[in-house]
Amino acid sequence: MIDIEKAIVAMASNDVDFVVIGGVALSIHATAYITFDIDFAYSRSKENLIKIAQAFAPYEPRPRGFPKELPFIWDASTLSNGSVFTLETSIGDIDLLSEVKGLGDFADVRASSEKFELWGFNVNVLSIDGLIAAKTAAGREKDIPGLKHLEALREAVSADEN
Repeated sequence: MIDIEKAIVAMASNDVDFVVIGGVALSIHATAYITFDIDFAYSRSKENLIKIAQAFAPYEPRPRGFPKELPFIWDASTLSNGSVFTLETSIGDIDLLSEVKGLGDFADVRASSEKFELWGFNVNVLSIDGLIAAKTAAGREKDIPGLKHLEALREAVSADEN
C-alpha cells in the first residue's frame, strides 16, 4: 500500500512540477476508489528531474521487478534517460509519466488539472474530465468501475452548476 501523504509531500515540498493522476486523483474527487500506487505526471525539464530525484531519494526508489542484486542509480541522469518509471519505494509503488494517453504531454496534463490543498500544499490534480479522457483512452477493464463513478460525478457537478 502506498503512503499517499508522504509521496505527495515529497514532491510538493521539493517544488516539483507535477500533477497527481490515476487512482489517487480519482479518490481526491470524493470517490471511494482504492488504489495501491500513486501516479504522477511530471515535467521533464532538467531542473525538475533534479527535484524529483531529490524528492524520492530518501525512499530508495528502484524499478519494480528489477533484481535486487543489480545496482541502480537514482538521479536526474537516470530520469533523463526515460519518460515512464514504475518504481517500488519504501513508501509504496510510484509511477512517473511524462505523457498521459488521451491527454498528451505534461503541459496538456497540467492544463487539464485543478488545484487542491493537500497536507498544506496547493497540488495539481487531474480534473474529472481529464481523468475520464485518460481512463477512456487507456481502455483497461480495471478502469471501467472508476469511469462510471467519474461520469456520475461529472453529472452531479454539472447539475449543481445549473
